[in-house]
Amino acid sequence: MIALIIWVSTKIDFIFQPIVTFFSTLFMPIIIAGFLYYALIPLVKQVEKIKLGKMKLNRTWATTVVLVLLFLGLGLAIASIVPKLIVQFEKLLSNIPEYSNILQDNFKHFMQTDAKKGWFAKINLQGNIKELENSALKASKNFLMTFTSSFGNVIAAIKDITVTIVTVPFLLFYMLKDGEKLLPNILKFFPEKSRSSMKGLLSDMSNTIAKYISGQAIECLFVGTFTSIGYGISGVPYALLLGLFAGVANMIPYLGPYIGLVPALILSMTISTKVAILAIIVCIVVQQIDGNLIYPNVIGKSLDIHPLTIILLLLVAGNISGLLGMILGIPAYAITKVVFKHLREIIRLNQDEEIHID
Repeated sequence: MIALIIWVSTKIDFIFQPIVTFFSTLFMPIIIAGFLYYALIPLVKQVEKIKLGKMKLNRTWATTVVLVLLFLGLGLAIASIVPKLIVQFEKLLSNIPEYSNILQDNFKHFMQTDAKKGWFAKINLQGNIKELENSALKASKNFLMTFTSSFGNVIAAIKDITVTIVTVPFLLFYMLKDGEKLLPNILKFFPEKSRSSMKGLLSDMSNTIAKYISGQAIECLFVGTFTSIGYGISGVPYALLLGLFAGVANMIPYLGPYIGLVPALILSMTISTKVAILAIIVCIVVQQIDGNLIYPNVIGKSLDIHPLTIILLLLVAGNISGLLGMILGIPAYAITKVVFKHLREIIRLNQDEEIHID
């Protein structure tokens, strides 16, 4: 019966296509607005407590003040930081051939030095480098051909980005302004005797999401800022760009710090071994401070997920949805745990009531 339903559904996809398009269009704006909502709602509550004489700011004015501050901060960041990032990115792209030659020379020197030991004597370095260059050239050609042949997709992507930029501020404003009204309205759909349990479930889900998102925001900001400072002191090139990449990569649990270190390590090797070692030390120090001080205090045990489970989740979610799956897989699993925990409690309480009645 299930197979028949699936087969029939594939034959009437014209019915489901508008629904899929509807949800896919709203998915990214809602995800971004939801992330900002949980990151900003504590600040809105604090601003709402401010008194101007005998006047007190209501939720609408508190939301407006926070959003104005947010957009001013984004404007200052775009005006001061983004131009530097663009300059560093352009320099990095223009210097890639030079860095490639330096890495080749370093590997050649290493092979000549290590030739007496014979550990890498069987490695055809020149052939591997040539094969790598041919693969890169072939990939570039394929990318250009794909880009030119899918120009319509590029236009569609630009349209989606524009729609997201326009809609997110409005969604965020009404989420911050009327977010507290959502829970009472949802509880109206449940029987009165179940509302208390459902309220606890939804509150725990919201708290889990809020703590994870606000914690990740603080973590990424800390890692990005201090990694950039550490790289700058250590002489790592493009410190600001690499620090930003490390901060974003830190959103991926366990694997993120290593992913963020790779480009810095490669570029540091073009300078000297000493700079590469210093880059590793900077990464270790920042991650130790983050893991022992920042993470326990801003996220703590709100997720309570075993490291092996996280690794398995990253593998599965990354294979299903790529980078987005690796980022969203952990909080989705944490919310699922909360749901099953509360459902188990609800079932247990219902069973106890039935036994008591009998």
